[in-house]
Amino acid sequence: MIPQYLVDFDLQTLPRTKTDVIVIGSGIAGLYTAIQASQDRHVIMITKKALLESNTRYAQGGIAAVISEDDSPQYHRQDTLMAGAGLCSSSSVDLLVNEGPEGVKELIRLGTTFDLENGELALTQEGAHSHRRILHANGDATGYEIVRALAEKVAEHDHIEVWEHHFVIDVITEDGECKGALVQRPDGQRIFVQANATVLCSGGAGQLYRYTTNPEVATADGVAIAYRAGAEVRDMEFIQFHPTALCYPGAPRFLISEAVRGEGAVLRNIKGERFMEKYHELLELAPRDIVARAILSEMDETKSTFVYLDITHEPEDMLKHRFPTIYETCMTYGLDMSTDWIPVAPAAHYMMGGVKTDLNGESSIKRLFACGEVSSTGVHGANRLASNSLSEAIVFGRRIVNRLRELSPLDWEPKDIRVDEGRLESPRQAIVERRLKLQKVMVRYVGLRRNKTLLLKGLDELKRQLPIFQSGLSKREEFEFANMLTSSLLVTSAALSREESRGAHYREDFPLRDDEGWRKHLLQRRDQEIVEEISDDV
Repeated sequence: MIPQYLVDFDLQTLPRTKTDVIVIGSGIAGLYTAIQASQDRHVIMITKKALLESNTRYAQGGIAAVISEDDSPQYHRQDTLMAGAGLCSSSSVDLLVNEGPEGVKELIRLGTTFDLENGELALTQEGAHSHRRILHANGDATGYEIVRALAEKVAEHDHIEVWEHHFVIDVITEDGECKGALVQRPDGQRIFVQANATVLCSGGAGQLYRYTTNPEVATADGVAIAYRAGAEVRDMEFIQFHPTALCYPGAPRFLISEAVRGEGAVLRNIKGERFMEKYHELLELAPRDIVARAILSEMDETKSTFVYLDITHEPEDMLKHRFPTIYETCMTYGLDMSTDWIPVAPAAHYMMGGVKTDLNGESSIKRLFACGEVSSTGVHGANRLASNSLSEAIVFGRRIVNRLRELSPLDWEPKDIRVDEGRLESPRQAIVERRLKLQKVMVRYVGLRRNKTLLLKGLDELKRQLPIFQSGLSKREEFEFANMLTSSLLVTSAALSREESRGAHYREDFPLRDDEGWRKHLLQRRDQEIVEEISDDV
């Protein structure tokens, strides 16, 4: 049983401070939401590492928005719905495609510099997009440019207080309402931060897997925190694996952006054969789940651990200009994109599910909001369309702030909220060992291809780690592992329940999409079994 709180505490004896808004996380969702909220409120932004360290920082491809005259929100909507495989919320997608362009303009006003071509915003195309609508910055460093610009605004803002290297252990709730957050300072001391509203912007879950494009901070903290608090989480079975991560001895699983394929790169197996025509009419620009499984099939067939990405037909100058970060990283390992095929393999990349929210970003717990990858707004459905995530964070960040202005002040004093389960013993097994074992379990049993036997084995392995919750956790790494275990259990349980294949979820024992039986969502909450939710999604 997963407890409501990870540690014992007594709110009446803890140090306490108050603020209007807590923002947890410093990616695009957290930075943008904090900036917007600070116009008329005091914000405490809490990030477990440095301000600039987030998933957004490593985003290469860009941000999707309708800018070109030959594009339209309707085209963007159609592409998003197709990728989402029948589980997108039509109302959420409408908000994304119609409000996204204004969000991009706001990023520019806040100091983000996107690439230009002949004096106009440069646009590229990525998989499953019917038009060129991806804005990018410094070639392939879009995420870094966005967080650079937003972080500068945050750092200079009088109404935003940044707490770096602080860890949010849990949110505190009473009678279905969030009252604030229990936070551990860098020196190990704990403080209760009371707030009128708390916004989870804590990012994704790539570190649940051994091979991921995500940085080490992506440990699914926000989902686990919300779940323990009693909030509904939705569609956790849908984990997107990026098809093309660098797979080379001594190199990390560095993301080779989908934009490389958008600019004409082709995939070849180790025999040098181009193979995507066997799997989808859109070839290398098919939806990510299809490309990733195609690569896996070729790896199995040729008994290899990778395939090749070939863009050697493009001149060196173009590659250096368009993909400077990728080019330089590959050169670091002796790979020249202009002459060498790049060895790649799929890696965990993005979480479509998360904390269920309404159209204003509010969770099922009052005053607890979620924005960015940690949320399940309904935009992505069963499979995220490339580069929609940055747009989503801006659109829903703004909507959250508008909702905050409607909230009445929180009139509440801590009374009898006290947790004492006698947790004194520290974990016996080193957390680094537990973490690696969990990641291997997820890769082996809950990866790109799943079946009942594998999922049951994975669930059993994960449940053996449950005694960690009875331990006296005290370090950031221990809290992270508890969050990873919680979220891994949610992913595995949901994957076991969904007996069909759809989007990023593929069951070998149920290989067909089943709209009649499974065109619905799976909801998980700490105090109940998995619930199926049928909606008017499309």
